[in-house]
Amino acid sequence: MQHFDTINKNSCLVEIKIDFVKLAQKVLIICLCIEIGFVLLDFFINYNKWSGYKSLHRLCNIAREDSLASLFGTIQTLMAGLTLWLIVLIQKNNTQTPKKEIFGWCVLAVFFTYMAIDDGAEIHERLGTVFEQMYKGSNHILSFFPSYAWQIIFVPIFGVISIYTYMFLWKQLDTGYSKLLITGAIACFIMAVVLDFFEGMDITHNWNLQTIIKKKYSLKTYTVSHFSKSLEEFLEMAGITFFWVCFIACLKTIFQKGVYFISK
Repeated sequence: MQHFDTINKNSCLVEIKIDFVKLAQKVLIICLCIEIGFVLLDFFINYNKWSGYKSLHRLCNIAREDSLASLFGTIQTLMAGLTLWLIVLIQKNNTQTPKKEIFGWCVLAVFFTYMAIDDGAEIHERLGTVFEQMYKGSNHILSFFPSYAWQIIFVPIFGVISIYTYMFLWKQLDTGYSKLLITGAIACFIMAVVLDFFEGMDITHNWNLQTIIKKKYSLKTYTVSHFSKSLEEFLEMAGITFFWVCFIACLKTIFQKGVYFISK
């Protein structure tokens, strides 16, 4: 990397000062407020029908893939991925960064970019449906699995990558607060997957938590299933928020070492 002192003194330099601590705090607060706002919009406008327009119900329905919440989640995941690609760009040009560390950042960048694409295109759900149709009626693991087919394929893969992500970031993060956030992010996704597991169960299954809650509290099936999905979507968005804040925290550490972008 070219040192600042070697830059032509006659060149016009633009100095941009970024307080990464404040930036991370703002991202955390703003994103969480928006996510809570989506839950409230869903509750009042969609569930309680404060508006008589069905189009608004669909727009605010946090459980739908064509809602505002879904769009926000996709963009947020993509932003987290782009933040990781920025880290990859910087670390690749830093001769002091070990190749193992660069590889780790690349893995995370690819994974979060895929997550954004998957969130928008519903890749894992579609492949799960294909898998289900391929082995429907056969004596296969799918015939014994009580929930969505995609979980058989993707949960083990996502689980391994999540463990790697957690271990890798634990070494990169330098504060207990950031490590707490990354732990919270993983916990959010674990709970979201568990909720999705119960959602995919047959309503007559003995383990179906939604059915148990519905019977115990005399609730409607739609009420239980909808708010279970609402909680699941909120946890996923909150998890991505925590991840993104941690990536910004990593940028702070990297930029403290001195980073200059120079046009060739």
